[in-house]
Amino acid sequence: MEGSMPGAETAYDLGPGAPNPSLTAVAKGTPMGELLRRYWHPVGVAADATATPRQIRALGEDLILFRDGSGKVGIVHPRCAHRGTSLYYGKVEERGIRCCYHGWLFDAQGNCLEQPCEPRLGEGSREKVRQPWYPAEERYGLIWVYMGPAAKRPLLPRFRLLEDLDAGEFLEVNDRSIGGGGPRIVDFNWFQHWENVMDPFHVVVLHSTFSGTQFVAEMATMPVCDFTNEALGVRTTSYRALEGGKRLRRITEVQIPTLRIVPSPKLTAGRCQSIGFVLPIDDTHFQIYTIGRVTAEGELANVRSRQDGKLWEELSDEEHRIFPGDYEAQKGQGDITWHNHEHLGTTDQGIVMLRRFMLRQVKAVQDGRDPVGVAFTAGEEWIDSPAGNWFEEAPAG
Repeated sequence: MEGSMPGAETAYDLGPGAPNPSLTAVAKGTPMGELLRRYWHPVGVAADATATPRQIRALGEDLILFRDGSGKVGIVHPRCAHRGTSLYYGKVEERGIRCCYHGWLFDAQGNCLEQPCEPRLGEGSREKVRQPWYPAEERYGLIWVYMGPAAKRPLLPRFRLLEDLDAGEFLEVNDRSIGGGGPRIVDFNWFQHWENVMDPFHVVVLHSTFSGTQFVAEMATMPVCDFTNEALGVRTTSYRALEGGKRLRRITEVQIPTLRIVPSPKLTAGRCQSIGFVLPIDDTHFQIYTIGRVTAEGELANVRSRQDGKLWEELSDEEHRIFPGDYEAQKGQGDITWHNHEHLGTTDQGIVMLRRFMLRQVKAVQDGRDPVGVAFTAGEEWIDSPAGNWFEEAPAG
């Protein structure tokens, strides 16, 4: 008797993939884009703002960064309010930036100070023109921008991890996208990187047993994890059994809007030494600015993972295939991952909690409410975290 095979789906039956744009899209007017615009974001290190106009991009918008002769930082829209030529070709002066086309001069807040070709317009004409601009501030060696509604502008946060320094410590800033595992400007969606911080289990496979030890051998131990919703984000507390009746208690957090508070993967004991700020450049590019407490210049770069003993940029194409790290795994999801094709498991609890947390904040903004973590009263802008590596006695039994 002729047999028959049971029906089976193949890849031919795979439907079209689609991301969840409420998580991934950052342009003005999108749900996540409007949420992110309620916070301050780093767009450069202090040295990036000079008397030479610099093109930058943040949240899907092209902007011009400069520092005038008095030291003030300006961030303005590139198209001159007069006739639209780019201020990238402008000249930075004592009071602001001057357009190359007709010489209109704008200060760091976009106020028009001079219209040299317009003597007939009369007194008060230039006050009617303002170059589109965004508020900028400097703190911790970074330049920060607020790109949201003026009436909802919060105070620039302060972070206790970056201010409660021990003797001999100082702050170091790194714009090399530490934690991204790849190039300085990372070429896929910011959210699929950011949520990876809430996935401690990939460390055992990707960073320890698949590509060899990329951090330290202890990270190959499968952790027992508690995931908790916190006021500003989601926290992972993972426990790893160590030799001699000890255990490692490791606390990692993500905080709104894009903070990654990750203790040293090389297991430096004590509180977390750095904070990473993920800047969504647009929907398919991001950059990580890291600020850390260090005792020696260049110390932050030492925490970068190594594949087969080499840094990411030292690997050949074939070595990238053989020894994948964070960049390869996350870029391999696509420029923007397909959420509708996922099959999540119990170890993805932190990922699910983070997505739901951010969607709650998206909904708050859509409903006309303030999201969490924005402060408008002096003294309320302080942010803290218990993140760190803690070595302790394993509980009995």
